[in-house]
Amino acid sequence: MNNKLWYKDAVFYQISLRAFKDSNGDGHGDLRGLTEKLDYIQNLDVDCIWIMPIYPSPLRDDGYDIADYYDVSDEYGKLDDLKALVTAAHARDIRIIMDLVLNHTSDQHLWFQKSRADKNSAYRDYYVWSDTDKKYEGVRIIFGDIEKSNWAWDEKTQQYYWHRFFSSQPDLNFDNPVVQDEMLNVVRFWLTLGIDGFRVDAPTYLFEREGTNCESLPETHTYLKRIRHLIDSEFPEAIMLAESNQWPKELSQYFSSGDEFHMAFHFPLMPRIFLSLAQNNPAPIIEILKDTPKIPENCQWAIFLRNHDELSLEMVTDEERELMWREFAPEPQMILNLGIRRRLAPILNNKRSKIELINSLLFTLPGSPIIYYGDEIGMGDNLNLPDRNGVRTPMQWNTSPNAGFTNGTPFTEMVKGDYDFQHVNAETQLANPDSLFHALHRMIHIRKEHHAFGRGTIRFIESNDPGILAYAREYGEEKILVVHNFGDAAKSFILPAEYQGEYINLLSDEMQNIQSLNLNPYSYHWMKLHGK
Repeated sequence: MNNKLWYKDAVFYQISLRAFKDSNGDGHGDLRGLTEKLDYIQNLDVDCIWIMPIYPSPLRDDGYDIADYYDVSDEYGKLDDLKALVTAAHARDIRIIMDLVLNHTSDQHLWFQKSRADKNSAYRDYYVWSDTDKKYEGVRIIFGDIEKSNWAWDEKTQQYYWHRFFSSQPDLNFDNPVVQDEMLNVVRFWLTLGIDGFRVDAPTYLFEREGTNCESLPETHTYLKRIRHLIDSEFPEAIMLAESNQWPKELSQYFSSGDEFHMAFHFPLMPRIFLSLAQNNPAPIIEILKDTPKIPENCQWAIFLRNHDELSLEMVTDEERELMWREFAPEPQMILNLGIRRRLAPILNNKRSKIELINSLLFTLPGSPIIYYGDEIGMGDNLNLPDRNGVRTPMQWNTSPNAGFTNGTPFTEMVKGDYDFQHVNAETQLANPDSLFHALHRMIHIRKEHHAFGRGTIRFIESNDPGILAYAREYGEEKILVVHNFGDAAKSFILPAEYQGEYINLLSDEMQNIQSLNLNPYSYHWMKLHGK
């Protein structure tokens, strides 16, 4: 198997470092704390850790406002701690990717401080300045509830600067060749240190052109290909994962001919998984995957259920959104923007069968799955915290004070009630062979043994019931049949004649001759055609 394509079979694990494990008692998770917990991550059997931003930052946007691209924040440790983490992770065959924010910096970054200090500064052209705020009119304002314009006035130099996100995050000027080279140096710096790639934040907005929406411009793709060329030439096993909230047909341009991004998030699939569950009908999943274009062989979709943001419902209809709010966010404080600010287990009312069903989809649909830290043990959220902070609470390790996260005072309030660390923690689940942790570990282990899941085709199989989702994943001689019951009642599924035969039940290791299946409510079946 070509090791350059490791990401096609990989399972990723997303971590907020601040919330994972504190090693020094200051109440903040850190690099040494994560290093201490690598055995836990190895036990889960994941292949790659995605660490959210750890750069020095004023934290106006949870670290996505970077003040220095060449260092880590003091609260997380030192560069030597990161090097030690990488070495320890690689010794366990675990890779590490980091966030890379290309589009903008913090307004506290030295580059911007020098840029706004003097119009004649060498750094002036690192950012996009204008005498007028009428340029690029009509370009959408991403945070329109907070920002009224994409331009912000700078009193000192009496000009406006361009920002697609918050006004505290000025956009870099990628029309400046020096900026382009500088960001290539940033990429090279971290990959040389040993990082295995990047989740690239908001790559859509790098260039501006009058008369356009300033998104996904040809110049943007040209520059992203430069980064890919650097990676292929100097770090051939490193990857770039695109974070761009677009439809698959639009997003496929970021794969280009296999010479741009290695991976991209499949954003519209995620809400349709939940929509299918709310409707007890998997049609939305089938429709979006049938509408997903073929991508180059060396590219891969990244799929997920939850992450550090709200469960976004931007890419569904108003009627579908209302249904999902009624089903999954019945109280006003559970809703944020056009989404749901809850973790996976609470969204599903902690119903184990539904949690397993939805994870079965995550591990068997096309793409590489990403697990959000704590979801493997069914962690809850804290809706008393503002914005999206309720799903970024400390990892719950055991029943000791502060869940074993810290010996000090946690940086934020812990989860309370039925999901607190006395009820939900990693130590208890590791000791219980019937826990959610072990169920997900079993799925991950099986997935990694069969390349049909990461690399194979998908063929949907019609059933006699709209609440049944059946599909075949095929790769080479390997053929795996996957069946899900989205209903709350038992069902019977008669396999089409071409699929009847001898199967190995991958979840129980039993050999079965199957013409039909009896499906319990919210059940799932993974079956490999015998001899294949």
